[in-house]
This record gives sequence, structure tokens and C-alpha cells, in this order.
Amino acid sequence: MAKRRSIIPSIGIILVALGLTYVPLPGMTQTVVVVAGTELKEPLEALEPKFERENPNIKLELKFQGSQDMVNKYVDNKNDFKPTVLIPATGGIFQELSDRWKAQNSTDPFYDQPKPIAKTILVAIAWPERGKTLFPDGRFQWQRIEQAMQGRSWSAIGGPSTWGSFDFVTTDPTRSNSGQLTLSLWTQAKLNRNPLMATDLNDPIVPTLFSLVKRSVYQPPRSTDILLQEFIAKGPNDADVATVYESIALNRWQQAGSSQGKPYQIYYLNPTIETVSTAAIVRRDVDDNNAKAARKFLDFLTQTPQQSAFVQYGFRPVITGIDLKTVPNSPWSQNIPGAETDLTVQLVPSPDRPVLTEVIRQWDRAQ
Repeated sequence: MAKRRSIIPSIGIILVALGLTYVPLPGMTQTVVVVAGTELKEPLEALEPKFERENPNIKLELKFQGSQDMVNKYVDNKNDFKPTVLIPATGGIFQELSDRWKAQNSTDPFYDQPKPIAKTILVAIAWPERGKTLFPDGRFQWQRIEQAMQGRSWSAIGGPSTWGSFDFVTTDPTRSNSGQLTLSLWTQAKLNRNPLMATDLNDPIVPTLFSLVKRSVYQPPRSTDILLQEFIAKGPNDADVATVYESIALNRWQQAGSSQGKPYQIYYLNPTIETVSTAAIVRRDVDDNNAKAARKFLDFLTQTPQQSAFVQYGFRPVITGIDLKTVPNSPWSQNIPGAETDLTVQLVPSPDRPVLTEVIRQWDRAQ
């Protein structure tokens, strides 16, 4: 009888141990607050349930901001939540965050080295008829955009007068990475400088160019995703040409066809800039257990199934062995006008922080 009594507690201990393995206990669940660029909104929201099923003790809380907004709000502690992970559109912006953080603190802002998550490049989009008129040889040219802005109307560059004014759209460079890259590439082409240096922006041509763009781009959106949604909703006559990320252009292409009857055409800038959405686990208000949970999430994102999911949303993977065309529901298998699987344009590195800081300063000063 005594032996039987001793077996019962032993079985209970085993069952409790099994329960601890599979059932999240109150107080043991870790919440990982992920602040990502808006271009990652759809893939991250699609992957969130899968990660939480595979990791029942970890809850994700997703927030989305423009990349420059993300840095500014984190450094200045202006969020009404406590971030665990930051994933801006480009890892290069972490240098600015680190420099600003270390100017106020003696510690490093991150737990680990930032980790690449997904890749894309800056492209242009245009409604088909507008694109053919603006780029008759099928190649994007900054000079043609500038001529159209100077002429103000489509009739000034060979288009029908019924098309009205020429409307170019880019994001606010004080809040969004794609706006900064747009002005950087435009300046580089204007000055014929590669790579672009911060001192190059002292050329008197630059404020003239920035003033032209600032007068032409009315109320630039704060993020690339918002820009493309507005571009599709407005359609021709209110939004003619825009610079966006290839990923979001591919992902929303069918939506444009449904809304406007004709989808837009993609144009590859040459040269263009490859941006790598990069994740970092921050230290402020994040303990070791929370950081450990965040590492599981970042490891999850870089596994093959999740990298393939990013491809479905128009991103290029950061790991090898994934064929863009054979991934199920890949946009590269949908014959999207202008889309290239193998890039034929030159890729240049993202400008360093001094260049982008000067871009923002010049934009603020432009009239």
C-alpha cells in the first residue's frame, strides 16, 4: 500500500513536468514588442500566428513605423510602449541610433550584432501610358523627372493636356528611409558622383534640386506603405510616378490592377540601392529572458520556410537556396510588367549616415 502511495506522487510530478513543457504558465510568458518598418507589415502579421503556435510561451506585439521615425522615437524615448526588437528598412540606420545613444549613455544600445532579415531595392513605378511618355526608351531617368517637374504639366514633356499636372511622389525624407535614398540617388545622378559624399551636398546645385522636389511633392507620406496605398487610391492625374521598394511594388501590383483597371509598370533605377531590413534587440527595458525570447523570433525569421514567405511578399531572401520563381505564389511568377528576377542594374551601397544626415538637413532648409 505504501509503495502504491509513493507511485501516485511520482506520476503527479511527471504530469506536472509535462504540463510545464507544453502549457504556458501565468507570469512565464514573454512579450516581445517588435517595431518594424511599414514595408514589413504584411509578412510579419502573416508569420505572427505561426511563431506563437511554435512558441506558446512567447507573445508577439507588432508595431510599425517609418525607419527614421523609429530611430528618433526610440532614442528620444517617445514611444508609449517599450520596444524589444527594432527592424528598420536598412541596417545602416543603426549607426545613427548607436551614435546618438552613446552620446547620452555609457552602454551599447543592442544585445547582439544586428541580424539581416530580408532584402529589397529602391525602384520606380508609373502608370503605363505615363511611363511610356516619360521614359520612351523604357529606362528610368532622373533627368526626365526633373524636366517634368520644371514643366509642371504633362503637355510640357509631350503628354496630352488632359493629363493635367505632373505628380511625382516620394516619402518624407525626415521620417522615411526610401525618401532619403530617393534624394541620395537623384543627387548622385545630378552631380555624377559615385559614391556620394556628405561634402558633395554643399554643391549649390543641391539646394536648387531639393527646392524643386519639395515644391512638387505635396505633403510627402511618412512611410513607403502609406505612399503606395495613396498612389493606388489616387491613380493617374493625382499620382503619376513614385519611388518605392521593389518588395511593396510587387506585393501590391494586383491591388493596383483591381482598383485602377490597369496595374502600374515597375522601372529599375540604375544604379539603385539594395536595402536590408535588419533586426536588433535593444537593451533599454529588456531583460535577459526577454532578449532570449527575441532571439528565438529572429532565428525563426531567417529559417527557409519564413524566408520563402518573405519572397511571397516581394522580398529577396537573405539566405541561399531559394528560387524566386518556384516559391508558391511568388510575385516573380506573375508576369508583372518590368519585374526582374535577375537584376541587370548596378547595385550601390546605401549612403553612410553623414550623407543621409546632410540629405535631411538640406531637405529641411529647402524652400
